[in-house]
Amino acid sequence: MSWKEIYESKLVTAEEAIKAINDGDKVVTGMACGEPFGIERALVENYKNYKDVQITSMLTLGDSPWCRPEMKGHFTFNCLFASQSNRKAISEGTCEFTTSHFYEIPDVIKNYICPRVSIVMVSPPDEHGYVSFGTTVDYTRGTTDYCEIVIAQVNKYMPRTFGNSIKHVRDFTYFVEIDEPLPAVNDVEISDIEMKIGKHCASLINDGDCLQLGIGGIPNAVCAQLGDKKDLGLHSELVGDGVVDLLEKGVINNNKKQINKGKTVLGAAFGSEKLNNYLNNNPSVEMHPIDHVNNPSEIAKNDNMVSINSCLQVDLLGQVVSDTVGLNQFSAVGGQVDFVRGATMSRGGRSIIAMPSTAKRGMISRIVPLITEGSAITTPRNDVNFVVTEYGIAQLKGRTLKERAKALILISHPKFRPHLMLEYRKRFNEEAFTKEELKTQLDEIKESINTTADDLRSRLHEDLKNLLHHN
Repeated sequence: MSWKEIYESKLVTAEEAIKAINDGDKVVTGMACGEPFGIERALVENYKNYKDVQITSMLTLGDSPWCRPEMKGHFTFNCLFASQSNRKAISEGTCEFTTSHFYEIPDVIKNYICPRVSIVMVSPPDEHGYVSFGTTVDYTRGTTDYCEIVIAQVNKYMPRTFGNSIKHVRDFTYFVEIDEPLPAVNDVEISDIEMKIGKHCASLINDGDCLQLGIGGIPNAVCAQLGDKKDLGLHSELVGDGVVDLLEKGVINNNKKQINKGKTVLGAAFGSEKLNNYLNNNPSVEMHPIDHVNNPSEIAKNDNMVSINSCLQVDLLGQVVSDTVGLNQFSAVGGQVDFVRGATMSRGGRSIIAMPSTAKRGMISRIVPLITEGSAITTPRNDVNFVVTEYGIAQLKGRTLKERAKALILISHPKFRPHLMLEYRKRFNEEAFTKEELKTQLDEIKESINTTADDLRSRLHEDLKNLLHHN
């Protein structure tokens, strides 16, 4: 049979394809911009036909219908990355959550979760009968190598990408043609705080460095500051629209990389049509499974690797919390530790943890004396190098506990510094700063009183009074 005959013989409706799923099966589906929503909708509409089926997936940019009350007994959801649509269900126990470093996810799915069925999204086949996994190779492509049943939603909107991103039509069980635009992760306006953070991060990046970025305001702010750099490389688990201009202008050209020279290497891409159009049939971009892209030993093969990741909280020891808020799961470890360690292992490499100094509209400090009770440490203190806020850069690696704490206090928001200094005194039985050092900060601290909400103002006054009394 020709590839076209093979393809036609496997072409069915979504309702026909999902009949291959049995009660008690474990099913893994694609994530984010590669989530096969068309086939998932058919499963949801026919949920009463199934019993005790587990759906496993990573980040979803849409709904999590598997968490609805009526799905009980029919479908359960095993989530690998919490999002807005399933955080509440995870906290309530109606959605399962499995934690893992991102580079280990393919192994965890294959050898621990052990799904029988894989549902993915691919591009239409080319003239040789190969489909592409497009924007989301990550763990998705690997599942099609060992799952007994492989169902693919064929979507003309999925860009065709290169690298380890293709598979022949003979290797699939069923194809379902459903064309629908991919979920878009559109750029939002970069805030003044994010722009300041981006400027500090950019100051740590040199010509010829190889970057790992992500998506969101801070990565985009970093990209906006890199226009005058030269010969940058890109090796990243995922990117957004922010990198496109740098790639098109040749600021990122990958010429100085030690491996995959001249090639951008990605595991996934979450962006808008702008990014998808850039990726489509672009031989300068290679998509690879995440156990390759995020493997610290592979990351380290490129010299001068710079990783930039965000977090939720950092304590005065330098411990980083990025995926939990107290007892509640907020996101996942993702690739943060993978790239922090890979960058550290890289010759000349650096890792950066970047965050705004406050959260909840300035009501709480992200730099804290102690991690919030119940929170899980994402990146241990021994792995952390640079921490960046809008107030500056704290370099932690190789520094004593006292030096770490002082450096972090100096990049905290001024209105929380008196409290952090008092906590420093409790911990180390000495003042954090000399009188002269404190004087240089007083104007900044006092000015912050005027912009502090009433319920914080009195506490700040009291902390400042206690601090000055002992000094």
